[in-house]
Amino acid sequence: MIYVFKTFVETKNDVRKLSRFLNDVVLNGKWNFDLEDCDRILRIDSRTDIVETIIKGFNNRGYGCEELT
Repeated sequence: MIYVFKTFVETKNDVRKLSRFLNDVVLNGKWNFDLEDCDRILRIDSRTDIVETIIKGFNNRGYGCEELT
């Protein structure tokens, strides 16, 4: 399943800070950011429902995000 999030990530350095968390959560999937998009989109391809984990993890690290449906 593909999950799409609007995020408040702004820089590649922010992505680096979040990459370990994302790699730990998205074990057998893939993720990527589109920082050029005005919503700084995060796309995750995962077999498991990780929406709540992603939102809580971003909030705990000082970055907000919300799932786009």
